[in-house]
Amino acid sequence: MRVVAVEEHMATEAFLRVAHGLDVAPSDQAEMNGMRTMESDPAFRARLTDLASRLREMDALGQDMAVLSLNPPGVQAYPAADAVPLTREFNDALAAIVRRHPGRFGGLATVTPQAPEAAATEIERAMGTLGLNGIMINSHTGGHYLDEPRFAPLLAAAEASGAPVYLHPRVPSMLDAYRPYGLLGAIWGYQAEAGLHAMRLILSGTLDRHPGLTVVLGHLGEGIPYWLRRIDNRHAFAAATAGAATPMPRLSLTPSEYFRRNFVLTTSGIDDPDVLGLALRAVGEDRVMFAVDYPYEDPKAAVDFLRNTPLTDDQRTAIAHRTAERVFTLTG
Repeated sequence: MRVVAVEEHMATEAFLRVAHGLDVAPSDQAEMNGMRTMESDPAFRARLTDLASRLREMDALGQDMAVLSLNPPGVQAYPAADAVPLTREFNDALAAIVRRHPGRFGGLATVTPQAPEAAATEIERAMGTLGLNGIMINSHTGGHYLDEPRFAPLLAAAEASGAPVYLHPRVPSMLDAYRPYGLLGAIWGYQAEAGLHAMRLILSGTLDRHPGLTVVLGHLGEGIPYWLRRIDNRHAFAAATAGAATPMPRLSLTPSEYFRRNFVLTTSGIDDPDVLGLALRAVGEDRVMFAVDYPYEDPKAAVDFLRNTPLTDDQRTAIAHRTAERVFTLTG
């Protein structure tokens, strides 16, 4: 069985040397301090930068391909004047890596939502000249979300270029309630943040304006599949009942219809057959892809889950590689 993993983070030494010297907005300081601490640890840093070792690990596991993306939160915490050239340099390096390892690595470009016009230009370059397979955006940028009008050029470029947008979590934009007890990160804050961002795209009418946009959500949908029936029910109630909600745009579809049309899910970090079954029923077997969430999760555990969890042969094939090949235009 061919195995393609699609949320696989990396960095280059050149990127880290520059990025670690850049100023960070005060609101992003805590997140970036934590990430820079991890990226400075020799063992963790090697997991990000040593792609030869990663290929050996993939071979040992029987994993054929990894779709690489810059370690989160990418460049979104940096001033645009620094982030735009750094983004181009990183994407050039990522494209060179993909070219050196055909069939083993794909790549998701990094972009700068803090400079939407530059991001649009870079999406066109990434999907054209560089031959990359999509883009990754690490949720909010300075507390701003992709449904806001300022980001229309970015979304238009992604839609026109056929660039899937991997909407990756990061520390929430609303920090205070998440600060205690480790809630800022992957224990709870990440999925709450990414799920909020996805719901903003759905309920804002953004997907009426960009019906051809493909959004990829990790962690089997950041909790949204569990809530889809209630979301539809309460959205219909709020639309019909004065005072039941703050003002909402009129939508062409139900929320769950946008979710099934525009979103594709990955398994990253959720090696749970019950949750996978729910996700498959929510969006269909052709809209779920395998991911490890490297280097944050155990690749062996993830691959063993893919191979051993109860699935039909067709479901396993779709999750393992067929859907990723379609969504990201991958070739073996």
